[in-house]
Amino acid sequence: MTISAIDTGPVTADSDPHYEDRIDLAAVFRMTARLNMGEGVANHFSYAISTDSNQFLVNPFGRHFSNIRASELLLLDAHDDSTMDQASRPDPTAWAIHGAMHRNAPQARCVLHVHSKFATVLASIKQHELPPIDQNTMRYFNRVAVDDGFDGMGLGDEAERLTTTLGNNRILIMGNHGVMAVGETIARAFDELFYFERACETYITALMTQKPLRLVSDAVAEKTARQWEDYMDRVGLCDAHLCEVRAILDREEPDYKL
Repeated sequence: MTISAIDTGPVTADSDPHYEDRIDLAAVFRMTARLNMGEGVANHFSYAISTDSNQFLVNPFGRHFSNIRASELLLLDAHDDSTMDQASRPDPTAWAIHGAMHRNAPQARCVLHVHSKFATVLASIKQHELPPIDQNTMRYFNRVAVDDGFDGMGLGDEAERLTTTLGNNRILIMGNHGVMAVGETIARAFDELFYFERACETYITALMTQKPLRLVSDAVAEKTARQWEDYMDRVGLCDAHLCEVRAILDREEPDYKL
């Protein structure tokens, strides 16, 4: 099935079965902009709405994250070769990277790609491991994939190659490029992106002090990572995080839902 990228105007719960998904994704765009984690009108987020992950929502070309509205999100088919010929189309790198991810990595239902400051600094230094120095960095202990094969902007073969490096991880450090966070839900992917950027900020700031790092043992780091996983599942941390994001935007930027 081919789904055209056509702006159908404002969406409602009655007119669009993926209304809540659109609102969740639009909220994540807006909050990411508030956190200064976007980059002009570049970078892109997507969410698969079909069980095989091939049909997905993604931001249109040329829209700043702070302006994204639910109705503007494009609905694309990862196998539709005519996508970039349509009037409403995504950024070429968005189509390449996210199309490849949704074709080849169906477990990554939500794919968030940014060049956020601290994660990109980590992706730009030779030793880009994230050592366990605080609770947030420990959340990602042995749970981050690293791509060291940068070969230009994410187009064509480069995009296809990226899908082979993620594995079962939810974070991909894209060497010389940026970061990708994925999740089975929009809430989980956003929470991963948020906390990974915070973890990177703590680490990069610690390096700037030029003082010795206070590393914990591998055993403690792994214990803490497992506690994170249990905590998120048990209390519904990711859903609560996104719920609060939407509450802030409902009060201050309600047009994100249009």
